[in-house]
Amino acid sequence: MANIFEESAQEYDDWFVRHELAYRSELAAIKTLMPQEGRGLEIGVGTGRFAAALGIKVGVEPAKAMADRARNRGIQVYEAYAEKLPFEDESFDFVLMVTLLCFLSDPFQALCEASRVLKPQGNLIIGIIDRGSPLGKVYDAKKHENKFYRNARFYPVSQVIDWLRSLGYENLSTCQTIFKPLPEITDLEPVKPGHGEGGFVVISARKVK
Repeated sequence: MANIFEESAQEYDDWFVRHELAYRSELAAIKTLMPQEGRGLEIGVGTGRFAAALGIKVGVEPAKAMADRARNRGIQVYEAYAEKLPFEDESFDFVLMVTLLCFLSDPFQALCEASRVLKPQGNLIIGIIDRGSPLGKVYDAKKHENKFYRNARFYPVSQVIDWLRSLGYENLSTCQTIFKPLPEITDLEPVKPGHGEGGFVVISARKVK
């Protein structure tokens, strides 16, 4: 999986320019549930598009070509994997993952690692393409047509919430955006509470201990 992100890092980064309204809509959804203070980490920081815009200074990214672009955006990037983070326990006030779980061979282990480096009462914020939404079902059916999503495994919100609850998280909240296919988006998409309609869903959960 890392190879495609090494080989096509610029193409990946260009997506955010071509689909600026969708990108800004996703940012707005994340900001709705992300803490405004504290030391944050983005796991799977990619080219740094989200971290830079959200003021997150530390990221993890295994693909060097992506990591280098994130560094150019001012992010301190560690070239490591989500399933084995290079940080001490309870190092961060909040942790962000955006469209990451679908690319991992062991997403639950990645959530365990995120929990390990998160301080008690810290927040884990996860952005996913919701397989249970109308748009998510289209993405899933056509993923073979997209070089980045070809080997992805999209999850419904309910699956991610079950994982989080099994790890002892509380205060779970969700919001959603991206209600139209990308070519039909001509303005910022609304951000609505809950999930089930929007293709992009943000989940926030608090680590109890």
